[in-house]
Amino acid sequence: MDIRVNDIITMKKPHPCGSKDFNVKRAGMDFKIVCRKCGREIIAPRSKIEKSIKKIVHAKNDNEES
Repeated sequence: MDIRVNDIITMKKPHPCGSKDFNVKRAGMDFKIVCRKCGREIIAPRSKIEKSIKKIVHAKNDNEES
């Protein structure tokens, strides 16, 4: 999967606060994601995050030419 820093991911199951949207702060073997509603940071293995992703919204990058 092509997931980069600053992307917004929508998960299949909600966070306990009720939000399903998270910002990606670190991507590698582990992901560091931050809940967009309550701001809680979560660090989880790549395999677990990739299985529970429903949708990815890529961040706009000024360096890319469209």
